[in-house]
Amino acid sequence: MTVIGLDDTDSRERGMCTTYLAACIAERVRGGGGDVERLLLVRLNPAVKHKTRGNAALAIHTDLDPERAFELARDELEAAAETGDPKTNPGLVVAPHAPDEAPDEVAAFARAAVREHCSREDAERRIESANYRHAGWKNARGKIGALAAVGSWVAFSEWTYERISYRESERWGTPREVDAESVFVAADDAYPAIWDTVDRGTGGAVCVPRTPCPILHGIRGDDPDAVRRVADRIDGEPVARTALFVTNQGTDAHLRDADLGEVAGGVGAEAEGRAYRVAGTVASEPETRRGGHVFFDLADEGSELRCAAFEPTKRFRNRVRNLRPGDRIAVCGEVSRGTLKLEKFAVCDLDTTELATPNCPDCGRSMKSAGAGQGYRCRDCGTRAEGKIEREVERELEPGWYEVPPEARRHIAKPLVRGGFDAPTHPER
Repeated sequence: MTVIGLDDTDSRERGMCTTYLAACIAERVRGGGGDVERLLLVRLNPAVKHKTRGNAALAIHTDLDPERAFELARDELEAAAETGDPKTNPGLVVAPHAPDEAPDEVAAFARAAVREHCSREDAERRIESANYRHAGWKNARGKIGALAAVGSWVAFSEWTYERISYRESERWGTPREVDAESVFVAADDAYPAIWDTVDRGTGGAVCVPRTPCPILHGIRGDDPDAVRRVADRIDGEPVARTALFVTNQGTDAHLRDADLGEVAGGVGAEAEGRAYRVAGTVASEPETRRGGHVFFDLADEGSELRCAAFEPTKRFRNRVRNLRPGDRIAVCGEVSRGTLKLEKFAVCDLDTTELATPNCPDCGRSMKSAGAGQGYRCRDCGTRAEGKIEREVERELEPGWYEVPPEARRHIAKPLVRGGFDAPTHPER
């Protein structure tokens, strides 16, 4: 067996897509007499500043001879990669073993590439140590993702699927012709086996990209047959080719469990540019600031961490605004500039009481202050109370998990509809 890994071949401005290049290499492999067992799409750390869009690395699992596989992949990459973009720095790595035989140091690198920040120098040391064939263009930063793609089958165990349909090349960069109604009907019929296809709150077709890349639409889900069926039911412009990818999308593979103090103490150093799942108590009233961003502080055992729901998360911000000091919650998100950017949160324990001015037990009217430190009294009845009382209040939130809507969700973030969470869920559709 042979594993072909590649990364960083696309451009935000010029288009192209590493998934498309992987699909083309797979066709070349089949044409060269090889069999392709699977195409693997691995989303790496979404906080990496050098990423192109979704920060995806690709692997092709094949039985083609490693030398021949390297030649085919190199030729295809040289012809198609957008190396004219100064930010595009492709990398290619070919491993002469089965996907589940990657060395421990390569699997560890794959895990780090999803959760940490990795260097090209470290990638090249591990590539040489494993005796892999490799090539790079320009500064060859793409070798990081290419090596991570090689080791991912060993590094991770949870996988989902995406069926990607590609446009005819002469249409690249032009407005896409996709019938939105057919997308919504197909998405409704297949939900929840497929997810993040549409956003019913905004009416947008999430599966249709807005960039000049070759993708017409991509259907994600837990069932390979379901994503195929939905893709086939979407009406629109002609489809030039399709490919099914096994992927870590929708798995939360980027999150690590941590204590709030560990994250707050690492802000500016260890925690920056990494994603966490932490628990704490809401320590400040949620505050909406200029631009529509909502901020609050989360505290635990003397440590505090600022959390934010930014404007692109839209209706999710209303969930955050309904939090109040004293609520015990768990939060998930990436730390950037000392702030955890919320992807989802769980209400663990709601504060359902508030201090209120007592009512007179005789007439039922609200008592008035009797003076500093003197409690309250009813001016009509003369009754007294020592101070404010606790009163039950209704909350708009319920225990359980809340998430950003599909249009604001990161590729790697796990939708609540997939299940497996430790509390009730309130999925966004």
